Amino acid sequence: MDHFALKDGVLHAEDIPLPRIAEEVGTPVYVYSRATLERHAKVFADGLSSVPRKLIAFAVKANPNLAVLKVLQNQGFGADVVSGGELMRALAAGMTPDTIVFSGVGKTREELILGLDRQIGQFNIESREEGRELAELAAQRGQQAQACLRINPDVDAKTHEKISTGKAENKFGIPLVHAREAFAELASLDGINLRGVAVHIGSQLGDLEPLETAFGKLATLIADLRAAGHAITHVDLGGGLGVPYKVGENPPSPAEYGAMVARVTGDWDVHLTFEPGRVIAGNAGVLLTKVIRVKRGGNGPPFVIVDAAMNDLARPALYGAWHDCDAVVPSGERMTANIVGPICETGDTFARDRDCDALQSGDLAVFRTAGAYGATMASSYNSRGFVPEVLVDGDRYAVVAERLSADAIMSAEPVPDWL
Repeated sequence: MDHFALKDGVLHAEDIPLPRIAEEVGTPVYVYSRATLERHAKVFADGLSSVPRKLIAFAVKANPNLAVLKVLQNQGFGADVVSGGELMRALAAGMTPDTIVFSGVGKTREELILGLDRQIGQFNIESREEGRELAELAAQRGQQAQACLRINPDVDAKTHEKISTGKAENKFGIPLVHAREAFAELASLDGINLRGVAVHIGSQLGDLEPLETAFGKLATLIADLRAAGHAITHVDLGGGLGVPYKVGENPPSPAEYGAMVARVTGDWDVHLTFEPGRVIAGNAGVLLTKVIRVKRGGNGPPFVIVDAAMNDLARPALYGAWHDCDAVVPSGERMTANIVGPICETGDTFARDRDCDALQSGDLAVFRTAGAYGATMASSYNSRGFVPEVLVDGDRYAVVAERLSADAIMSAEPVPDWL
């Protein structure tokens, strides 16, 4: 459920008509619903109610907007970060250091130092090399870094290949066959408390079976590590639950996920960490856009050219991803169209041969389920600047990320005086 609905024939975000935001802020613009974020956070937490010891750490990469993070911090969420920049955003939003988990395969020396300096709750170590470097840096400071070893279980998440992270050929984690040896080596180092293991097999999962398979392999590893004398007190189960992008998709609910987790991990006697991202933010946002013109040509459907583009919402160009496109003031008529942006790339296509609300020049439309991996993946390609973001709260809204113009971007590009 989200809070984007028609009222008197006009699409609203909670109690705000979207044409008002278009007029006052301009298009394209991301619009987020606080009520939806809070509802999804509660539903996810309720789904895990039978797990006694846990941390829910929002995957900041899904939506790093400070206002969004603040909403989730108020709901008791921590943060899963994959860069120094995300770490600083989490702190700025009020997440306490002990609720921050630093994941990612390429943490730099400077980022490891940042995490140590801020005394974050956990590092998820992705390689022996990273573990050795972290241990050395921590020992030099007289610290003991709290860490888990990320395992690659070689499980196919059955998702898009570009967001699969748990197969042997993926870059993430320590291969399961080497995990016991790697854990023993790193656990012996000064400066690190290797207190458990972590796993994350991919994003936009539509089936619990791959997750249960991965967790089963983790259970065997935990037993083996304990038999070898290692204390395993923490396990990070990652994230990855999918969301419905179109009618007919029915990914597992947080309640179904929570029931599986409780059944599989009930005898582990550990503190569990979860890293939801898309399942919290995905349906809490839309990208509001305006039709520039409708171009007729050839024998196929017309091109509906909108002012949003692949630099604003990259998922369709990157993954062939589906986003429902709805008119803000639907007439009740339908059309078949190719929905495209103005970027000078054929890849700047949101939909082909799409049955959608009839649209004409000047109409407003939304791309739904754009609250995750939307604005965070934007670029300034074609010197278009960066799209603004708005957070709606009942009958009020605020701009929570200003539109960054092409002029503003150019101001950060000094030309050498020798040119």
